[in-house]
Amino acid sequence: MARKTFNEKLNDSKDMPKIIRVIDEKSVKRYGGENMLIAPPLEYNEIMSKIPKGKVITITEIREFLAKKHNAEFTCPLTAGIFLSLAAQASEERKDNKIAFWRTLKKDGELNPKYPGGVEYQKEMLEMEGHSFITKGRKNIRYFVEGYEDKLFKLE
Repeated sequence: MARKTFNEKLNDSKDMPKIIRVIDEKSVKRYGGENMLIAPPLEYNEIMSKIPKGKVITITEIREFLAKKHNAEFTCPLTAGIFLSLAAQASEERKDNKIAFWRTLKKDGELNPKYPGGVEYQKEMLEMEGHSFITKGRKNIRYFVEGYEDKLFKLE
């Protein structure tokens, strides 16, 4: 059987969105509730496609927005990360309807090495939109958008 393309995976919502009840005490305490949303990949893609030039968003804002939208207390952090990368890969696979995935950052404004082209491509695209960076680390250098909080796109 042939492997699915990123776009086929992106458009396969299976039984999502769904809310799962988390009963593990550590997780309930860590995430502030029991009702965890697993949102479909297309919802991440849709949000990422709305971020205008010069603005950025983090996975944290997207997760909070989706949890509120679906009446959950939090959004699954693991699937959120996977689906952001999936949306970016699917965009690169398409000839048109591309999204500016580089405007979506990890928490704390960090660049995402799992995006197509890695951190280098994301950094280059963000620099062209006027953003500058802070680096952290000596060996495994991580890049963060400087003052990203002031450039956040407000989801409504």
